[in-house]
Amino acid sequence: MKSTLQKFTLFYISLALCLVPVAADAATDKKHRQVSTQSKASSKYKAVKYKTSALRVKTRLPARKAIAAVDSYDGTTPLKLASAKALVLNQQTGEVLFAKNTNLPTPIASVTKLMTAMVMLDAHLPMDELLNISDEDVDYLKHTTSRLSVGTTLTRGEMLQLALMASENRAASALGRNYPGGSYAFVKAMNQKAKLLGMNASRFVDSTGLDSNNVSTAEDLAKMVDAAYHYAEIRQVTTLASQEITLYGRRSPLSFVNTNALVRGGKWDIGLSKTGFINEAGRCLVMQAHISGQPVIIVLLDSAGKLTRIGDANRIRKWVETNEAGSLGTFVSG
Repeated sequence: MKSTLQKFTLFYISLALCLVPVAADAATDKKHRQVSTQSKASSKYKAVKYKTSALRVKTRLPARKAIAAVDSYDGTTPLKLASAKALVLNQQTGEVLFAKNTNLPTPIASVTKLMTAMVMLDAHLPMDELLNISDEDVDYLKHTTSRLSVGTTLTRGEMLQLALMASENRAASALGRNYPGGSYAFVKAMNQKAKLLGMNASRFVDSTGLDSNNVSTAEDLAKMVDAAYHYAEIRQVTTLASQEITLYGRRSPLSFVNTNALVRGGKWDIGLSKTGFINEAGRCLVMQAHISGQPVIIVLLDSAGKLTRIGDANRIRKWVETNEAGSLGTFVSG
C-alpha cells in the first residue's frame, strides 16, 4: 500500500514539473502578445499623429507659398492665383483682366457688410443717433467674440465705421436691427438692392455675413464693390488703417484696426476695402485700388491660409504694373 502511494506521489510530482515550463511558456507568450499589441497600437498612434501633423502643415502651406511667390514673381509670366474664385477688372472700362471661377456662387462672409452699409446709407438715417448693442446682436451661430459688450452705446456712424473697418459683427447686427421695420425689413432691402445692381446670383439672409447662406459670385461682388465705391462714407471708413473710439463707461479709448493688412501697410492706393472669413467661405478680400494709373476692382474668394489673399493681391499688383495699361488682355484660369 505504501509503495503504491509513493508511486502515485512520484507520478504527480513528475507531472507538475513537466507542466511548469508549459505554464511559463504560456505566460511568456501572453506577455509577448500584450507587448506586441501595445507596440502595434503605439505605432498606429504615431502614424495617425504624424498624418495629422502633416495635414496641419499642408493647410498652412498655401500662406507660405503665397509669401514666397510674391517675393519671386516678377509679373512677366501668366498670372496664377491661389484663391479659388477671383476676378480683376478695370473699373473705368469694364475690361476683365483676370477671371477664375467667377460665376460660382459661394459664401461671402463679412464682405456682406458692404451691402449692409449701402442699404443703411440709402435710408438716410441720422448718423448721430445713439444705438445700443443688445443680446440680439450676440453671435449665437458661430460664437465669435466682440469688443462691444451688450449695453455698449455708439452713434450709428460709429457702428458703421466698426462694422466696415474692424468687421465688428455686433455693430453690423445693430445697424440692421435699428432699420425701419427691423432686421426682417433690412434683409429684404438688401436683396432688393442686390437685384437693382444686377447681382442675380446673390442672396442675403443677415447683415453680418456670419450665416453661410449669404452667397454671391465674383462677378456679382465686382458690381457690389463698384456700387459701394460711389458712397463717400464707405470709401472713407474702409480705408482707415485704425481708429480710436471711446466706449461709454471707459476712460481710455479702444483702438480698432482695419482687417485688411494692405490698408494698414500703406503701400497701396486703395479706394475701398473689405475682408471676410468664416469656415464655409474661406478668406475673402474685395478692393478698389489704383494700380499704374488704372482704377482696378479685385475680388478674391475662398483663399486658404491667412496670407494667401494678400499674396494674390500683391501678385495682381505686380502683374498689372509690369504690363502696359491696355495691353494686358484677358487671362482666364480655372
